Amino acid sequence: MGADVHEDGNGRRQGAERDANSEPAPTGVDHEFLALERELTVFLRRARASSGEMAREVHPDLEPAAYGLLVRLEECGAQRATELAAYIGVGKATMSRQLRALEDLGFLSREPDPADGRAWLVSLTERGRENFRQVRDARRMRYVRQLAGWDRLEVAELARLLHQLNAGAEQA
Repeated sequence: MGADVHEDGNGRRQGAERDANSEPAPTGVDHEFLALERELTVFLRRARASSGEMAREVHPDLEPAAYGLLVRLEECGAQRATELAAYIGVGKATMSRQLRALEDLGFLSREPDPADGRAWLVSLTERGRENFRQVRDARRMRYVRQLAGWDRLEVAELARLLHQLNAGAEQA
């Protein structure tokens, strides 16, 4: 049995049960992928709003997209701007502008890349790291509260599936 359950846009939940032997819709619509698209749309809308909130908590002038850069630099350490741009999926000009804004706020520093003197490595400053960690820890506690009713294995499975989805997107 598969269940499609979602909000109808007015906060009411709708459910439609269909069993494994149901015929596909006459137009050949794949219900599982429609449900995935619907849930990802809601999830991504909420994630964008959440990233904006998190960015403002780090600093009121921080752009929402910059929060992801802070996450990446905290996890991976110093990187070239081109590596960050490729990972985030933006152009060099956009990345340069975002990095300059973070540097102006005192969250990033630049140093010559020892492997190529023409390139620069960007990394978090102590101030950037401290501000980011405070917000990240608060975000993590929010996830703990939101998923309090979930079994730890379900949380781990969600993390695994999201990782698999992200890895597939990087290869596409």
